[in-house]
Amino acid sequence: MHTIYNLIIYLASFALRIVALFSKKMKLFVDGRKDVLDILDKNISSSDKTIWFHCASLGEFEQGVPIMEEVKKAKPGYKIIISFFSPSGYEIKKNTPLADVVVYLPMDTPLNAKRFINAIHPSLSIFVKYEFWPNYLLQLKKKNIPTLLVSGVFRENQIFFKPYGGFMRKALNSFNHFFLQEENSVKLLKSIGFKNTTLSGDTRFDRVSHQIEMNNTLEFAKEFKGDSLCVVCGSTWPEDEAVLVDYINFAPRNVKFIIAPHKIEQSKIEAFTEKLYKHKVILHSQKDDVNLVDYSVLIIDCIGLLTKLYSYADIAYVGGAMGTTGLHNILEPATFGLPIIIGKNYNEFPEAIRLRNLAGLFSISNPRELSDVLTKLVSDANYRKKTGMISGHFVNANTGATNKVMDYINKH
Repeated sequence: MHTIYNLIIYLASFALRIVALFSKKMKLFVDGRKDVLDILDKNISSSDKTIWFHCASLGEFEQGVPIMEEVKKAKPGYKIIISFFSPSGYEIKKNTPLADVVVYLPMDTPLNAKRFINAIHPSLSIFVKYEFWPNYLLQLKKKNIPTLLVSGVFRENQIFFKPYGGFMRKALNSFNHFFLQEENSVKLLKSIGFKNTTLSGDTRFDRVSHQIEMNNTLEFAKEFKGDSLCVVCGSTWPEDEAVLVDYINFAPRNVKFIIAPHKIEQSKIEAFTEKLYKHKVILHSQKDDVNLVDYSVLIIDCIGLLTKLYSYADIAYVGGAMGTTGLHNILEPATFGLPIIIGKNYNEFPEAIRLRNLAGLFSISNPRELSDVLTKLVSDANYRKKTGMISGHFVNANTGATNKVMDYINKH
């Protein structure tokens, strides 16, 4: 099976080079991996002490941030290396001050794994949430490099739990310890013989819990909101915008909307704007020299503002779950004590399941359901406040995962 896996990786690498000729994102994916070893050679010497974090993409990076910050404090003489698999993580965080070196992770071939691990020679490796690349993991095991999984999540449909998943179960032996988000993951690992687990929770709770203490001021958002109720729709995709548009068009006059699309694509923003025929719409890039209070819809056509924008919200809609791209971070608005609305496809996101069970989150499947939820939240201030308090308490009650991981690191 391992031989078949390696063949698939080689074939995928070749196919991606072809796809990169026609896709800007795939071109970043392929070209970004060409000079990884040269970058490492220039920035890491054989005498350096290093710690390696691997994050699939931007979401996993955010989960890793609290641990990265604490590791930098606890291990000041170590260089921090961060690798990404996805361009959406690397391109946004390639200059993060948390790391000494940020690179793409080369494709998981035996040779790439050997060269990469030799180049960074980490004293500790930390994988965030998932991405179990067997050749890298087996190379770490071969060199006796301590390896941790943090904020891990396992599901029973994964290959580890199938009769034919022996070579992947072998790769899991590379982990010295698993820090897991929820009890089901602990049970699944135990079912295949892994007892080196800690039910730590999700480090994202630690990450977002500090946001409320930071300076979240955005003068343009303050001016835009004025005395109105504000619904912030974060990380939206076209599927989300399709269910939002009817309510936005017929919303009460005292309700305003800030839309922060997940992808900033001018054509899609224009297509969405054309459907908002009942409202005055302004783009963030056009906000200067206009009276923002006169507008009722503000579309954010840049990145990096969403977390602060939630501090101006009375209600949050979080995108990704109306389609199949994956639900975005609900904890960012939750930490500000907001009622949260999401789409229907959230079963793989334990924090969303838990918050819905607590009645701090609403899942909708169509425009009518969205209208019913928003009408109730907008018209009933006490209901809105009570629901938001549930979200805020949910975050506060689930912090502490970072401390559990750091206790282990400091003792080993």
